[in-house]
Amino acid sequence: MSLFDLTIAGEINLDLILYGLPTEMPLERELLASGFAATLGSSSAILAHNAASLGCTVGFITKVGSDALGPIALDRLREAGVDLTRVKFATDGEQTGVTILLHHGADRHILTYPGVMASMTIADLDVDYLASSRHFHLSSLYLQKALAPEVATLFRILKSRGLTLSLDTNDDPEDRWATPLDELLPLIDIFLPNEDEAKRIARTDDLNAALDYLAQRVSIIAIKCGRRGSIVRSGDQTWTVPGLAIEPADLVDTIGAGDSFNAGFLHAYLRKLPLPECARSGNITAALSTLRNGGTESFRDATFRKHFLSEHLPALDSRAERK
Repeated sequence: MSLFDLTIAGEINLDLILYGLPTEMPLERELLASGFAATLGSSSAILAHNAASLGCTVGFITKVGSDALGPIALDRLREAGVDLTRVKFATDGEQTGVTILLHHGADRHILTYPGVMASMTIADLDVDYLASSRHFHLSSLYLQKALAPEVATLFRILKSRGLTLSLDTNDDPEDRWATPLDELLPLIDIFLPNEDEAKRIARTDDLNAALDYLAQRVSIIAIKCGRRGSIVRSGDQTWTVPGLAIEPADLVDTIGAGDSFNAGFLHAYLRKLPLPECARSGNITAALSTLRNGGTESFRDATFRKHFLSEHLPALDSRAERK
């Protein structure tokens, strides 16, 4: 039996979120926000936290800086039950990354200092630990500058050890969608972009054309379409799965909703549910994440999480079926 349901190697940081800022932000003025929250950030850590909260056994390798932010972020993961025994700590003064999110009504600016996340290499990873799992996931490909050239090697090793693999590139700040993505797509089992990313990768404005392009390279594509839900393609089969309607008055923010979708989708996938049910699970967990600040606060509140899932997806908040 595998030690973990899911292993992840990736970045970790805190999200510092300011709400209610004006759309126009002149220089040298003191602009007042109407609200503030500090939450666990980064796609990899949000996925690890939320998958563990749903009942998956999760092993997480990351690298944190020699500062106060890293331990705070690790404590959040530890509370959720994520295994952190292989975390690496920088010793050369490198800092943990941080993201500042500035909300202007429905729109936001996202400002990220990558910090130590950009320096983690395959040498920082315990590959045997990552392989002691049923499934491996990688997020934020283009933020992990030092690891990206070695990801194909890592994927081949883990695939040879019998793991299934998934990838969510997240945004490419350079908007190039270049190497190593073309090499990685044929190696993975599940690709989890949002619709904008899918179209940018396929270099088309047509979502169906993007699906066709990706389906030639990946076995399963699950595209996140925000409040509209998600689209899943496997071979010549396509399922459009509507999202859960959230009342505008209840919505706090959409930070981490895509990563929360990944958590719900992979949790269901590891329980061997049909792909439309995996997408439905992802839609529900994405909706859950929007009801509290940031990407993990809805999952940290166990009572709230269990009530929401019992109402919308009763079978989800349970231990993943093991081999």
